[in-house]
Amino acid sequence: MDDDGSKSLSFEEFLYGLRDYGVVVDPDELKTLFNELDKDGSGKLSFDEFLIALRGRMSQSRLAIIDKAFKKFDKSGDGVVTYEDIKRVYNVREHPNYKNGKWTEQQCLENFLNSFEPDESKRDGKVTHEEFVNYYAGVSASVDNDAYFDLMMRNAWKI
Repeated sequence: MDDDGSKSLSFEEFLYGLRDYGVVVDPDELKTLFNELDKDGSGKLSFDEFLIALRGRMSQSRLAIIDKAFKKFDKSGDGVVTYEDIKRVYNVREHPNYKNGKWTEQQCLENFLNSFEPDESKRDGKVTHEEFVNYYAGVSASVDNDAYFDLMMRNAWKI
């Protein structure tokens, strides 16, 4: 469906892609659907937005392990992850850009923190529980098995 190779779908690509698969929907209804799926309001469907729409809601077991990871991430316990929180849980020593001297420890930590806030215009250096869950919803959408998702989270967050 991604005709231009941008790793996202414009409305036109979405429209023609669905038609290619035999899904015929009124264009106005399809525009409403597209806008509903476009969670970040960018005018394009990212790969994660598309996968999440196809996969549906996460299971309770996935949400529970995400909550455990967030609690570990939020060292201060105030419900928001900041640079100071991340500094206490994320070791940059194995980061390739740190190892080769390209980035400082601060750059590695900021890059990691920013991964949870993909929309640069909305970045405030604070990751809320909702942003954390949204990030892992994208990851979750590409993992078929609950047990594997749980194992992946436990290994990544050492929980």
